[in-house]
Amino acid sequence: MCLAVPGKVLEISERDGTRFAQVDFGGVAKEVCLEYVPDLQVGEYTIVHVGFALQRLDEESALETLELFRTMGDLDAEFGDQWGRAADQAGLPLPDGVDRMGGVR
Repeated sequence: MCLAVPGKVLEISERDGTRFAQVDFGGVAKEVCLEYVPDLQVGEYTIVHVGFALQRLDEESALETLELFRTMGDLDAEFGDQWGRAADQAGLPLPDGVDRMGGVR
């Protein structure tokens, strides 16, 4: 399933004349193209689909939607819990030093 997921713009840069942002999706940051929403600013929320910011979103709606996706388990499906899935499929615990989101602990 491909979701349009809300995220918060952390930083903005430009590469070869194209604006990009690091966007936080409830703890997972990804690079996103801002060409469809060129006036988006750091600290604002946007809806992102397949790596493109599609529209600005207010913070309350963004946080409500992220929580709903989290509750439904869709954030893991969209962003992955590769370490957790691999360990579960193998019937093993997570590797030492790795958390459920693939980060180092």
